[in-house]
Parts: sequence; C-alpha cells; structure tokens
Amino acid sequence: MSSEKISKKSVFKNYKSLILLVLGIVVGCIVGLIYKEKAVVLKPFGQLFLNMMFTAVVPLVFFSLSSSIAKMTNMKRLGKILRHSLMVFVITGIIASVFIIMVVSVFPPAQGVEIDFGGYEEPAKMNILDQVVSAISVNDFNLILSKGAMLPLIIFSITLGYCIRFVSKGNENNSVVSFLDIMAEAFMKMIRIIMLYAPIGLGAYFAALIGEFGSQLLGAYSRAVIMFYPICVAYFLTAFTLYVYFAGGIKGVKVFYKNIFPSVVTSLATQSSIATLPTNLAATKRMNVKDDISNIILPMGATIHMDGTALTSLMKIAFLFGIFGLEFSGIGVWSTAILISVMSGVILSGIPGGGMMGCIMIVSFYGFNPEVLPIVVTIGLLTDAVATMINSTGDVVVSMMVSRTVDGRHWMEKTDGNKEEILGSSAEVSLN
Repeated sequence: MSSEKISKKSVFKNYKSLILLVLGIVVGCIVGLIYKEKAVVLKPFGQLFLNMMFTAVVPLVFFSLSSSIAKMTNMKRLGKILRHSLMVFVITGIIASVFIIMVVSVFPPAQGVEIDFGGYEEPAKMNILDQVVSAISVNDFNLILSKGAMLPLIIFSITLGYCIRFVSKGNENNSVVSFLDIMAEAFMKMIRIIMLYAPIGLGAYFAALIGEFGSQLLGAYSRAVIMFYPICVAYFLTAFTLYVYFAGGIKGVKVFYKNIFPSVVTSLATQSSIATLPTNLAATKRMNVKDDISNIILPMGATIHMDGTALTSLMKIAFLFGIFGLEFSGIGVWSTAILISVMSGVILSGIPGGGMMGCIMIVSFYGFNPEVLPIVVTIGLLTDAVATMINSTGDVVVSMMVSRTVDGRHWMEKTDGNKEEILGSSAEVSLN
C-alpha cells in the first residue's frame, strides 16, 4: 500500500466521527426543509441524545472537578487559576462588546425594519438578590445533581475537592481521590458511547429545528439575525486567533484550529455549552492543557463565560435603538451597552432564567416600550446556535490563555518526555 493511500486512510479514520456527525446534521436539515412542520415528529430522537448527554455530563462535572481539586498539592495555584479565569472572562466579554459595537455602528441592524409589536403581558418582577442566591445555591442536596444547577454544582465540587485535599494531609494514595479519578474516567467513557448515537440524534434534532423555526429566519427582523452570523464568524477568526496566539504563538494557533472543530460542530448542533463540555474537555487534553486548569475553567466557563451572549445583547440593544429611531452612538451609550452586555455574558448567564433577565434589563434600563420584549427574546432564539458556539469554544480559548499566564510561555511542551505530535488527532468527536 502506497504512503499516499495510507495517509488518506489515516485522515479518514481521524475525521470519521466528524464526517458522520456533519452528514447526520446535513441530512436532518434537508429533511426539515422538505417536510417543514411534519419534521417535528423526529424531535424525540434528538431529545433522547440530549437527555443522555445531560445525564452523563452532570456527574462528569462533579467527579472531574472534585478529583482535580483533591489532587492539587498547591492551593495557591487553585486561587491563581480562579483569579486569572475570572479576569479573562471579563476582558474577553468587553472585547466582544467593543467588536460588535464597531460593526453595528457601520451597519445598523434595524435599518428599514418595521415591526408590529403585538400584545404583551408584563412579567412578574424579579428580586435580583433572590436570583443570585438561586444561582449559587440550592435548598436540598438532590437538587444539586441537575443540569439546571450547574453553578451550585461547580461550587460544591470545588469545595468538596478542597476539603478532601485538606483532610487527606498530602496522602497521594488516598482511596477517595482514586475513586473520584476512576469515576471521572468512567463517565468520559460513557460520553464516548453516547456520542456513537450523535449523528442520528443530532440529525433528528436539526430536522425538527429547521422544520419548526426555518421560516422565521425570513421574518421582518431577519436582517439583524442574518448579520449576527458573519459577525460571530469574524469574531471567532480574529479575536480567538489573537487570543490563542497570545497563549502559545503560532504553535498555539495551529493547536487550536487543529482541535476545535468537534466543539464547533457539537455546540452548533446542541445549542448548549454544557452539552459541549465533554467535547471541550477532550479538545483541551489534546492541546496539552493541564487537567487542573481545564477541569476548573471549562465547567465554570460553560456557566458564567458567555462572549456569544455579550455579542447577542449588544445586537439586541442596537436593534431596539433602530426601532425607536434613536442614534446608537456616543461614549455614554456605548459604555452602558458594554456594561449590560458583560453583565449578561458573565454574571446573568449563571442565574436561572438569566437570558430572560438580560432581555428585561435591556428594555427597562433604556425605558423602551415593554411590548418589544418578545422581539428581543426571538432574536436571542434565532441567534442561539452561533452564540453558543462562541460561548463554548471561547472556554477552550480561555483555558489556553490561563495556561499561558499560570504555567508560563512553554506550557504546551510535553512533561512526560513524549514530544510527539502535540497537534494530535483533532476531529474525533467520539472523545478518544
């Protein structure tokens, strides 16, 4: 067999999972376009995949986080990772907001748009302090084992890992730590098994999604929605490239793009940063990000780091300014818009119902007619897929940047003496 044939066979083997996943999604989209509303009947097959994924992800987060913290010998390193993570979360959120402001200032998203506001029922007033308490805690232990309580689960897991580390008094052979490690590996294996069903499950999910919402993309405010997709792609290619260049230079850029596309596909298909978490964990492992960094940043980022949400919030604000004939310009207007967007992407994203709260905050802060709330909510719905892609892949970017600031410029170098191919096999969505 010639070397060329061997190379082609190797490429197909590496990309087989990704090819099958994309093929399943494409077929699903075609089915949705052909059968329209009738394709919704396939939604249960897609929901089955998401249910299995969510069921496995919650314990995966618990065991991977608690085991990583429990194995740490340097608690100062943990504090450094957390500080650097939060700092990068805020900085990237501000940069994302400034990026989209420059775009919408040149291309107003609501230009020529006329919308009938329709009816509106004022939502119940929400106590922000109660929402914050709900964001970081639950009132019963069984409630913490839920995808709806990811931030309380993350806090609980980090605290438990610290306590195990403290009571073990440096015992590296602690049986509890070994148990946590084994369980983390077991749930990663379960994720790999679930991903075998991904082409069918995601294909069915996309068929239902296109069948149900496809026609809305051609609605009165399609200009704003259509604009948003190339904005996110441009942000991905420019900002993320610069971020990973900071993290690892040219080698960092190559490593990122060699390994990120499974996360891109999974996030677009599932529209969930949490469902993309296993794929992100596998990607950072191939990038040689240390476990104590990836196992902390990725679950935390899936909950409270949302650059895509910041982009969406700015688009909603600019769109509403256009509807009401206001000029979206000036330092004062831009500053408040950035503040609201960063809050939506870093703070409110961790609060239950944070997406709706962000929309209400935008409408109430600027004194807009409350009848526009359904409009901004719908814009969020139609842009959710690509915003989620920015959110979830951005977590991988942050893990690389924090690796650079915590471990130094040579963080990508192998520490076990094996210097082979750090770029690795990038496209295995099956999470090898």
